Amino acid sequence: MNKLLLRIVLFFLVMLSFNLGNSQNKEQKPLAQILEQIEKRYDVKFSYETKTLDNIVIHPLSSKLTLEEVLYELNTHTPLNFKILSSRFIAITPKDQTIQRLEEVVVTNYLSKGISKTNNGTVTVKAKAFDILPGLIEPDVLQIVQNLPGIISVDERISNINVRGGTNDQNLVLYEGIRMYQSGHFFGLISAFNPYLSDDVRISKNGTSALYGNGVSSTISIKNSDNIDHKFNAGFGTNLLSVDGYAKVPLSKKTELQLSARRSFTDVLVSTTYDAYFDRIFRDSELNGSNDTNTILALDESFLFYDINAKFLYDINNTSKLRINLLNIYNNLDYNQVYTNSENNFQETKSSLNQVSYGASATYSKIFKDNISTSAQFYYSNYDLDAHNNDVSNNQLLIQENKVEDYGLRLDVKKTVDNNTEVRGGYQFNEVGVTNFEDVSNPNFTSLVKEIIRTHAFFGETERYSKSRNTYIRLGARISYFEKLKELVLEPRFAFNQKISDNIRLEVLGELKSQSISQVIDLQQDFFGIEKRRWQLSKLDNVPLVKSQQISLGVSYNQNNLLVSLEGYYKNVDDITAQSQGFQNQFQFVNDIGSYTVTGLDFLINKRFNNFSTWLSYTLSNNDYKFDTINDGSTFPNTVDLTHVANASLTYSLKNFKIGLGINWHSGRAYTKPASVQDNSNSFIEYNNPNSARLGDYFRADLSAIYKFQVSKSIKAEIGASVWNMFNQTNIIKRYYTLDSDNNIVEINNRSLKFTPNLSARFNF
Repeated sequence: MNKLLLRIVLFFLVMLSFNLGNSQNKEQKPLAQILEQIEKRYDVKFSYETKTLDNIVIHPLSSKLTLEEVLYELNTHTPLNFKILSSRFIAITPKDQTIQRLEEVVVTNYLSKGISKTNNGTVTVKAKAFDILPGLIEPDVLQIVQNLPGIISVDERISNINVRGGTNDQNLVLYEGIRMYQSGHFFGLISAFNPYLSDDVRISKNGTSALYGNGVSSTISIKNSDNIDHKFNAGFGTNLLSVDGYAKVPLSKKTELQLSARRSFTDVLVSTTYDAYFDRIFRDSELNGSNDTNTILALDESFLFYDINAKFLYDINNTSKLRINLLNIYNNLDYNQVYTNSENNFQETKSSLNQVSYGASATYSKIFKDNISTSAQFYYSNYDLDAHNNDVSNNQLLIQENKVEDYGLRLDVKKTVDNNTEVRGGYQFNEVGVTNFEDVSNPNFTSLVKEIIRTHAFFGETERYSKSRNTYIRLGARISYFEKLKELVLEPRFAFNQKISDNIRLEVLGELKSQSISQVIDLQQDFFGIEKRRWQLSKLDNVPLVKSQQISLGVSYNQNNLLVSLEGYYKNVDDITAQSQGFQNQFQFVNDIGSYTVTGLDFLINKRFNNFSTWLSYTLSNNDYKFDTINDGSTFPNTVDLTHVANASLTYSLKNFKIGLGINWHSGRAYTKPASVQDNSNSFIEYNNPNSARLGDYFRADLSAIYKFQVSKSIKAEIGASVWNMFNQTNIIKRYYTLDSDNNIVEINNRSLKFTPNLSARFNF
């Protein structure tokens, strides 16, 4: 879509929103009068001092709202706190701070309890309130988001989430403001973020706030609890892969320490879950084992992962806060082989693969008079992936390393103009350095390449409601200057939500975005073919800045616990490199610049009744490449294109017992069939038209159950069981071809995770 056209559309929608908003004004009423109506409607009683309500007026609230939704509205739009004391009594107290967040929840229990959708288009996940999703016995955030339409991992890996046809490196993943370049354990099958301290998770597919940059596909922001509880809280648990624990420790009235840690025991104890995961990751890797020339005689493997994070909270006074966060994520594999080669000679190799991330952030926030608040944040992120392959018999050592260091500083200022308007802006500086290192002995070869890019960004946006609060609009822009590229980029952002009636809402989102870092594949066997993608910065010559444009239009109906939503979108991403797409056909070693364009439709229907909740999500999309020279400049299907994606789930809750059953289905990925082998001194495969064939459909059924019980007055417990791929369906998720030693074509099929059970037990006190 032409950028000028997109800006015109955004401007038109801004004007339209204010016209609609001003045409639907309703008269405000004293809060005391509104509370009397609520007491009668929901059979509750408010407790408060009369002077607390003086001079407070609000708009009448819809009778269609639940009591929970009513209290949320009152908390959001008044300077008061509403705390439920019992099933009948609710206490009202003044808030210490006058700064209010304008964001409102428009859909509660979106898919499951603890998942909500806001009026600015983002989806929020509250891990503490999370209920259950099929196949999950823990609130794994990066698994949960894949139940949303438009979000899927084409190869089931957390580290390869595809949002509306984008690659995983195009997602901006933030943990407490720290940009994460590693998001998974077990090389992508498990989320690396401990779910029991993660309190607030926000996912934006479009219409992203101008506060965020450097990710053209989506934004996923993860934060731990930011409030001091003034009481000790802890828990620990285990499943068939790892043990974990967390604690919230009050140090004083103004300080608190939050700690969490998790470690696998896969290096000392092997379970059926571990066998399934190991088989999925390493089956088709270079560490595969036997092939047509080598025969494995013995092997020894050791794999482990852990993560540790800590958060220090200090409420300096009523208007100032300090937050400090530390994070460490680690994966390690040691893999030793003894085998015979084609000449029946014994050989031995010792291989190791390490993936580690360190992160830290410090945030100071201050509230001033006149409803002005500021914050300053510094963060550091370090990612390191390295592999050692030691061929003992041939005295050859291969070392590969990919390292990212990211320093960031951001300053934010926010002004609440009135109950309906908020303005915010700020400045962000980033310095990102990427190092790629290779060292080979016998013959000797060494390569060390380090690149740095610095970015300066100014951002600003305003949020506004109409007086009736039926119309919401957020309009902002981000201006980024990339020093090394000498390029200035303007990125407008837009979110619009209009209440058509009590049950129907219209949503329009739009954005322009860019990013200066992406993942590429030099060779498919790099890092043993397990984590073969390496991070790379944009350069002036052959790796341009990646840019995207997206706009979407959606409508939703929500009444009597029935939600139906439909959203159409157009997305275009320019200046991608062929190396970032992982081609394993005739374009595997071609470096070209191109784009992909996605048009799609996201549909969701969710019905809750009694103790049941059921939903069906479906995405229909078309995703095509267009490169300058590849395929003669003609379009062809994207390697992550899935035309149809659907999942259906049914969950049942009865007191302390919850069970969920889910079905996941999507059409097959595109791949390229071989035509013939060109037989000469440098044999190679000749292919048909790129991505002109399709794999078979993918089908998977999952089941999970959780039972909670009270061990004592102070100890709560829960046990859980889950089965991933309960029918042990064999799904081919990727297909490519190679040549054996006799120049015969060999078909390689990457298969999905097989039947994978898991058990868990947790105790909280």
